[in-house]
Amino acid sequence: MSVKPLGDRVAVKLVEREEKTEGGIVIPDTAKKEKPQTGEVYAVGKDCYTEDETAELNEGDMVVFDKFAGTEVTVEGVEYKIVNIDDIVAVIG
Repeated sequence: MSVKPLGDRVAVKLVEREEKTEGGIVIPDTAKKEKPQTGEVYAVGKDCYTEDETAELNEGDMVVFDKFAGTEVTVEGVEYKIVNIDDIVAVIG
């Protein structure tokens, strides 16, 4: 099974960053208050492409998206967020 975003949407595979305190203590996921706002582009909807079939985003790009953007889905144990391309604010790296 795969995730295929429709229209101008992008499927982003959520990436959990390991957080540590200054003293080196790892903060577990259960203690974190906020969901990640970063992820890896998994798939891009067909309306995200220009007439010459290029896109600002490509599969594998690491992106930052708005805090309350999109819809979370879990497919085969993997968490994705489906967001409008306008809700992606930056490409990392």
